Amino acid sequence: MKTVTGRTDHVVVVGAGLAGLSAALHLLGAGRAVTLVERDPLPGGRAGLIARDGHRFDTGPTVLTMPHLLEEAFAAVGRTMSELLTLHPLHPAYHARFADGSSLDVHTDALAMEAEIERFAGGREAAGYRRLRQWLHDLYRAQMGRFIDADFDSPLSLLHPDLARLAALGGFGRLQPAIGRFVTDERLQRVFSFQALYAGVPPARALAAYAVIAYMDTIAGVYFPEGGMHAVPTALSAAAADAGATLHYGQHVTRLERTGDRITAVVTDRQRIPCDAVVLTPDLPVAYRLLGARPRRPLALRHSPSAVVLHAGTDRTWPELAHHTISFGAAWKQTFHELTRTGRLMSDPSLLVTRPTATDPGLAPPGKHTHYVLAPCPNTTVGPSAASWTDLGPRYRDSLVRELERRGLTGFGDAIDTEVLVTPADWTGQGHAAGTPFSVAHTFPQTGPFRPRNLPRGAANAVLAGCGTTPGVGVPTVLISGRLAAARITGLPRTRTPGPPPAATKGSPA
Repeated sequence: MKTVTGRTDHVVVVGAGLAGLSAALHLLGAGRAVTLVERDPLPGGRAGLIARDGHRFDTGPTVLTMPHLLEEAFAAVGRTMSELLTLHPLHPAYHARFADGSSLDVHTDALAMEAEIERFAGGREAAGYRRLRQWLHDLYRAQMGRFIDADFDSPLSLLHPDLARLAALGGFGRLQPAIGRFVTDERLQRVFSFQALYAGVPPARALAAYAVIAYMDTIAGVYFPEGGMHAVPTALSAAAADAGATLHYGQHVTRLERTGDRITAVVTDRQRIPCDAVVLTPDLPVAYRLLGARPRRPLALRHSPSAVVLHAGTDRTWPELAHHTISFGAAWKQTFHELTRTGRLMSDPSLLVTRPTATDPGLAPPGKHTHYVLAPCPNTTVGPSAASWTDLGPRYRDSLVRELERRGLTGFGDAIDTEVLVTPADWTGQGHAAGTPFSVAHTFPQTGPFRPRNLPRGAANAVLAGCGTTPGVGVPTVLISGRLAAARITGLPRTRTPGPPPAATKGSPA
């Protein structure tokens, strides 16, 4: 593995999102002095917070999986997660509702999920689920250490026996047909393949290897932090401060000073910070602008679809809503075609509705509730421009409310007493390329060693971290990216706390 050469005693980390905080903790654990610079007044980056009228709205991810990666970050500085953060396992992980009126609880426990599928679709599909679960376990084992939790110096890094194992498992086929080998009910196929949207590729075109995300969601377990998702970066930043990091919030990095090919200082709108190395976690266009160079690629980067998010504080809730509810429309292939090809808003949307007050009532005033409605939408490259969302946003918000009411959330619009609408215009304003918080899509030419490298050319002591680089999009992978970036600087072998056991919940066939 290539590493930063020369002195690396003092590292400046730009960005206090999950990737930057993970990098900072692993660097601190390796004996480096760390200064962390964040433009916002709070840590979190995409995992931010909006406090309004007594409601606490998480602005970024709402699904937390693979908490052992957080344990690793805390352990790097001699802390335990339980000292700073309380996680609640969600049962069920999701509640899925379909256009035909049927519904399914998605359990991470094998026996509970098998029984639920038998009730929902019959014994044959339950038997298929048992085989699918084993395949997902095998896929995870084949990928995690070699292809996800790994730095790549070139495509030759792929040449390993695990590559043959992954191929034998069908990892280089297509996701939806791979899931279909185990479960034939089209509704169940959706439950185990919709996660491809996180990777920015329709299930019919995504690599089957990305079923590993379904492993994280439906087997390893889904959790919710007490205090909301923003409690995660808050705890990580507290651990970093306690370990000696210097944290500067509310400062914009304006440029990097150089001597030859080495960055010697990070300059903000308030101060100059000398450094021996730097970790850059902003979205790729911002990072490349600071570096003064872009990588040479034969094709332009393709970005994932974006999302409209309606944060709604209400005076009531609806009993059919679990903590996480996936409301599928009747359309499926057409939906992805609209999101990734034609650039149209979903004509029959599939929506994620999160009700965090189902687990933590303290996120809203007494008697109130907090809802997070996420509607995937085209990014600004293939769909409406950022400027057009000024007028389009309120209209689309109203259409989402009508759709939720049509699907059974009667009176949803009238129940809202405070709200925040986030559109691709807002993501653009935050510096996210193509107006999407999901960064670069995980197409094959943008995966593994073909993804933008975390060791960019032209700067001998700069490393990238975050969802645009290795290994990719999602809370677990972003935490890994921070650790991989730290390893590029320290050159130390990565030490890990134990990951999910082969049987993450009782009743697993593994």
